[in-house]
This record gives sequence, C-alpha cells and structure tokens, in this order.
Amino acid sequence: MVTAARLGPEERARAWQDLDSRGVDVLVVGGGVTGAGVALDAATRGLRVAMVEQRDLASGTSSRSSKLFHGGLRYLEQLNFVLVREALKERELMLTRIAPHLVKPVKFLYPLKHRIWERPYVTAGLTLYDRMGGARSVPGHRQLTRTMARRIVPALKKDALTGALLYYDAQADDARHTMMVARTAASYGATVLTSAKVEELLRAGERVVGARVTDVETGESHEVSARVVINCTGVWTDEVQEMAGGRGRFRVRASKGVHIVVPRDRINAEAGMILRTEKSVLFVIPWGTHWIIGTTDTDWDLDKAHPAASREDIDYILDHVNEVLSTPLTHDDIEGVYAGLRPLLAGESEASSQLSREHAVARPQPGLISIAGGKYTTYRVMAADAVDAAKEDLGPGVVDSVTENVPLVGAEGYQALANQVERLARERGVPAWRVQHLLDRYGSLLTEVLDLGADDPSLLQPVPGAEEYLRAELVYAVSHEGALHLDDLLARRTRISIESPDRGIVAARDTAELVAPVLGWDAARISDEVAAYEARVAAERESQSEGDDLTANAERLAAPDIRARAVGRALD
Repeated sequence: MVTAARLGPEERARAWQDLDSRGVDVLVVGGGVTGAGVALDAATRGLRVAMVEQRDLASGTSSRSSKLFHGGLRYLEQLNFVLVREALKERELMLTRIAPHLVKPVKFLYPLKHRIWERPYVTAGLTLYDRMGGARSVPGHRQLTRTMARRIVPALKKDALTGALLYYDAQADDARHTMMVARTAASYGATVLTSAKVEELLRAGERVVGARVTDVETGESHEVSARVVINCTGVWTDEVQEMAGGRGRFRVRASKGVHIVVPRDRINAEAGMILRTEKSVLFVIPWGTHWIIGTTDTDWDLDKAHPAASREDIDYILDHVNEVLSTPLTHDDIEGVYAGLRPLLAGESEASSQLSREHAVARPQPGLISIAGGKYTTYRVMAADAVDAAKEDLGPGVVDSVTENVPLVGAEGYQALANQVERLARERGVPAWRVQHLLDRYGSLLTEVLDLGADDPSLLQPVPGAEEYLRAELVYAVSHEGALHLDDLLARRTRISIESPDRGIVAARDTAELVAPVLGWDAARISDEVAAYEARVAAERESQSEGDDLTANAERLAAPDIRARAVGRALD
C-alpha cells in the first residue's frame, strides 16, 4: 500500500525548493480533475511531474458539477455510444477498484408522461445503458407502475406521470474526489502546488520548455523547466495557448450550469429523479441530508473564475422541478446555489446543450499539449490520452498508462474498515454514523483524522454551524489536504458553503481560528480571511437576486478572490 502524501504547509515549502533546484519531465497546468488525473497518470509511468494550479484544487468546474459518475443517458439518445460505453466502464472502475470509498451507487426514477410509445423507447435505452458498461456492480433498471413510482417518490403529483423506470448510476463529492486524485499523484512522487500561477510559458524558438510560475501566497517568481507542458485548464485553455504565442488546434466554449441545494425533507422521495426539459434534462440528486437539483446549460462569456447564478437560472430550475412536485419548492427552501462552467469544444453551431462532451487532445507546437472537452466521469481516460500525446516530446521509453489499476489513496483497506464501523465507534467514542460519514470521505485514511482527537478531544466535536462535520476534518484539511484559505475549507474540503442556509457564515470565524496555528495566521489574518469569505457570500446572494447574467456577474465581482488579497499582502 502506497503511503498517502501530505499536502501541508511544510510540504508546500519543500515543493517550491524542489522545483527551483531541478526541472521536471511533465509540467501540468491546472488543478481540476483532468490536471490531477494527468499528474497521476504521468507519475505512475515513472515520470517526474509537477502540477500547478493558480487557485485551489477543483476550484473551477471540478467542484461545481452535478457530482455524478454516469454514462449520460442523453448522450445515448444522441447516438454517442462510444462516449457512453467509455463513461460506464469508468463508473464501474471507480465503484469497484479505484475509488469505492468516494464513489457510491445512486438510484434514479425516470417518470414517463406518454402512455404508448415512451415506455418501450426508454426501456430500450436503459437496457442498452445497463449492458454497455460490461461488468456491472449496480442493479439493472426496473419497470414501475404509476402507483409503485409514487410509493418510491411520494412527492410526485399523480398527474405528473403515467408510470416510471428505476435505474442506477453513481455519485461522488467532486471536489473531494479531485483532491484525492491529486494527493494520490503526490503519493507517487508528483509535486502538487496550489496558489501557483503560470505567468508565462518559456520557449526556445518554437518549442515550449517550461513556465514562469508565481507563488500567489508570497509573490515570488520561479522558472520551471519541463520537457513538456500539458495544458489542463478547461475554460482557460485558449488563454494558456496564447501564452505560447500561437493559436491552438481547437477552441473552448464555456457553458454555464447552475444547481440549487435544498433540504432533504422538502422532497419526500427515496430515489433521485431525472426529468426531461425542452432543452436537456434536470436531475434531482440525493446528497446526504440535502437534494441537489440542476442543471442549466447556457453560454457564458463573462468572468470565468467566479461564474454567477442569476435569478433567471434559479427560476428555471424551480419552474421545471415544480412541474412534477405536489408541494412546490420556493426560493426560501434553497440552502445553497452554485454555478460552474463546462469546457465544451467550440466550432459547432448548435446550442451548447447539443455540443459533444467528447474530449480532444492536440500538440499545437513542440513541448505543449492541450486537452479540453470531455466530462468528469472520463477524466482518467482523458489523462491517459494527454500523456500518450506527450510521448513525442518525452522520447522513447515512456510506458503505457497503468491508472486503471491504481486505487486512490484511502481505497486500500476501505472494505475491511466498512465492516468495523461499530468497533471504531466504540474505541474512538464517536457515533457510528459519524464514523461511516468519515469512512465515505476518507476511506482508510479516516484513522489519521480520528488520531487528531487523541491529543485534543475537542477536535472530535462538530463544527459550530455545520454539525455534519468534525472540527478534526478542518485541521486535517490544512495539514494534509492542501487547503490554504478559509474559502478552500468551507467550499471544497467540506461543502458547508452550499449545505448550510447561512452559506457557512456561522462556521467561518471558528474555522479560521481553529486552523490558524497550522497555517501561521495571526489575528489580523484571521479577520481578513473571515471578511473575505463573508464578502463572497454576500456577493453571491446579491448576484442570485439579479435577473440576468450581466448584472449577476457584476454583483459577484464585488467580492475579490481571496488569492488576489494574498497577492496584495505579499507585495506589502
């Protein structure tokens, strides 16, 4: 079993020193799931790897998805069998071998509205969906009458369906999964650095030979030499390509997807739902003690770092889900809202919901590989393709990808610990449900989290204002998981920012004070972090009351990114 690497402050300082002292084979730009996947793929091929991310791991698209590992029923309807088969294979790998501690089965109800043609049509699709993935660790679909369907989802209006089908997919906390992929890469020798912004690509003639990278936390500049740079920046793909002095082989178009989060008791249901809309589909996804409902699919050409959800987006979701609910949801029911940008390959004339989710890899010039498109579920395949494309720059001797057989940290021993939840609860003095919660977030690493409570039992108490989490999880996030700011903790290492009606405001100061000793924060820095987080929440709330994208974007930008404030501190 590989030892899980720590991504704490000391390790971060050493990582910068290592980069200054020697170059790398592969420099990965972008810390979303694709970049983390590329770093892991390259490192497990025996290459020297560094991955740099200008903000936090998964701070863009990879923390703002529908949080599903799925084949994509709508892509099957578009006859994109290759993508669906590939995605279903990846779903199976995650459930059984790579990340069983993070990726879990989830069941969905597919309501039928038309009496004659729709059931055989959907049945044919779901039969194909069940079989395309090969080996299957989730049950096949089931036929349901209207009465049976309403027993599973009593919240449905009687006239909203004529019958239904029940099928299975899988889900995961996307931000947590991405972080675990990055941490696994570090465990196999990759250097992982957040708050590390690429300012310039270094060239020798037409060849890209590295990058000038700024440590956003200190303002220090570093030149990193590399045999190949792999651009995994999603909706920023074109900007990085322009740094190389040329246009890429493809261009990327941003499509905004908005989700809302409501309490579990607002929808009386034992399964999620997938609902057809005039544009695409709408998911109602079980999420612990909450539901996630989304998504929208609209073009976005404004700020890419902080896409804003407008009231129009939220009304669209509420209007469509309320068409089938006997007790409608209102704005007052919403606990959280988040917006993310899908990096779709540009060039097609269709609406963004019809653009292909297949990925593309290009080598626009020597020493530079760009990868874009794709979907979260197929990140591992995308990563392998990107490193394969880099062989031309890396030279002979690069072995094939092995990540199909590489479990993420925390996966080894997970099944054994799953059988010992009651024992662990007794020994640690923690309720069994909390141990299960930790097991499904950390896998076999949960003992590292619980060990923090040996010296300080108060760490095994819940976070004030966010009782689903333990205080130890916040300390662990900064000592082991690379969190550098309050926003990283409340929005990504935990999901307090979308799971609490106050959006994490109550937990903010206690959290900042708790992690301050690990991160070296003084009283002024604690106050600054809390103020920045409160400004973010206020700006998001304001943006969500605006009627359109332009005004919503302007309101969201009223709160600067905390890392921009870090740059200011570094220059003082």
